[in-house]
Amino acid sequence: MASDMLLGANDPSPVQVFNPGGTSHFLLLGDHAGNLVPDSLNALGLPPEELARHIGWDIGIGELGPMLAEALHAVFIRQIYSRLVIDCNRDPARADAMPEISDLTVIRGNHDLDAAKRMARVAAIQAPYQEAIRAEIARRDAAGQGTIIVSLHSFTPAMQGIARPWHVGVLHDGGDPAFARTLIAAFEAVPELTVGDNEPYSMDTIDYTVPLHAYPKRRPYAEIEVRQDLIGTTTGCADWSARLAAALQVAAANFGGGG
Repeated sequence: MASDMLLGANDPSPVQVFNPGGTSHFLLLGDHAGNLVPDSLNALGLPPEELARHIGWDIGIGELGPMLAEALHAVFIRQIYSRLVIDCNRDPARADAMPEISDLTVIRGNHDLDAAKRMARVAAIQAPYQEAIRAEIARRDAAGQGTIIVSLHSFTPAMQGIARPWHVGVLHDGGDPAFARTLIAAFEAVPELTVGDNEPYSMDTIDYTVPLHAYPKRRPYAEIEVRQDLIGTTTGCADWSARLAAALQVAAANFGGGG
């Protein structure tokens, strides 16, 4: 199998599920919640400090996600390998699913990848992650449990010298964006928060996970971006877990979709 060529005996499964069987309507996802690299890829030729940067993962989400799952009694599915190995929020056919350069850093281990090497990463990491999400949604459908998909991400306080003032952003585009808009209103009701509506990123044709699972059946969804300096510590994650839980519950009540 292609996946056997990538992951060895010492490499963990790419998918972790927290609070399986959670009763909440919310299904929390973490596309970039880990920064591991399979042993066979030799850290992609990068030192540890590069993998620890925002290019390697969404800083804070690996700790924030389980906290939020516990607060909401929700399921959290996360992917534990670095987005530099394969970005699970990109169509695997895209060149930037396995980028050769990220925020000016050259990723030597991603140069000259042939089709077989690319497919090995898809088979070993992205396909199991997306299948775990699909299976969880199918389980919930069969049980009559509603699903609001919430994808958790984080963003740098500054990019290429430009400050980003938002504390939190909500991304939305196709399918049914009504819940995302309701969530924006819930955040905006908190005076001290600066809230981005499709800021600092826009959800568009680049995003993969939410469109794949939410758009076809018009499932309610939101993609949340939290600024990384706010969730870089356990205390920050705990604070933002409470903030997000409150806003999501208000939005669900106002939306009429439960929580």
